[in-house]
Amino acid sequence: MPPEISGLFLVDKPAGPSSFGVLRSLRPALGRKLGHAGTLDPFATGLLLVLAGRATRLAAFLSGMDKAYRATVQLGATSTTLDPEGTLTETGRAPSEDALRAAAAAMVGEIEQAVPAASAVRVDGQRAYARMRRGEAVAPPPRRVRIDRLDVVDFDAGDRRAEIEVACSKGTYVRQVAADLGDASGAGGYCLALRRLAVGPFHVEQAGTPEQVAADPDGPWRRDQAAALAHLPARELTEGERAAVAHGRPIAAAGERGTVALVALGELVAVAEADKERLRPVAVFA
Repeated sequence: MPPEISGLFLVDKPAGPSSFGVLRSLRPALGRKLGHAGTLDPFATGLLLVLAGRATRLAAFLSGMDKAYRATVQLGATSTTLDPEGTLTETGRAPSEDALRAAAAAMVGEIEQAVPAASAVRVDGQRAYARMRRGEAVAPPPRRVRIDRLDVVDFDAGDRRAEIEVACSKGTYVRQVAADLGDASGAGGYCLALRRLAVGPFHVEQAGTPEQVAADPDGPWRRDQAAALAHLPARELTEGERAAVAHGRPIAAAGERGTVALVALGELVAVAEADKERLRPVAVFA
């Protein structure tokens, strides 16, 4: 086994393997302690944030970031899973570009979004997709999500396909966005292809394929723990503060609010939550 590697790796996931499958392929190069900050469906491609070693503890501070996607919506047909892996049914209806664009504009903002039956959410203690595969009727409760941008960037009436780009909050199902747009167009639709473009400040252009990351773990796709949390406000620690924080003790705040990265000489020492006049470490790394 390789020596322990710690850090964030920006991986461009291919279509086919699950997110767990990508982790499994990286273990010989990065070590057995791996995790990710937000899964991608097997048919989807794009940015997967892979965490190795001690950095797996950063997942809680990365998984809530906003995301951006590009998707292909196949119109004139529906899917039981809202993607190409489900049972497909032709509707026989032609799509309406005007209705599609109007629906996209109406979905921007905070919305109540249906949760796909073929999802990993738990319903009565069981995964929704497992119950669906057994033939059970599954209706997970809707969730409140935020869509900041939903653009129809291309429309092909002949192929009955639309290309969309979505910027959204954590927990948004782009498969459901595609199906809702299809319904609103009057033709029905499902998500034919999906690519994650960005997670917070990280972009897929900065990522390497699983093969590239495995061949060169120190390549440009790697971020150390401090860089992984560069989206958080940071507090540079004095030597005395670093010693206190390293033992899990709070330090005096200097006007900070919310979640704060505590660093010393470029190294992430801890993540803290501002509590009135103090910064309380909630995860210590140094």
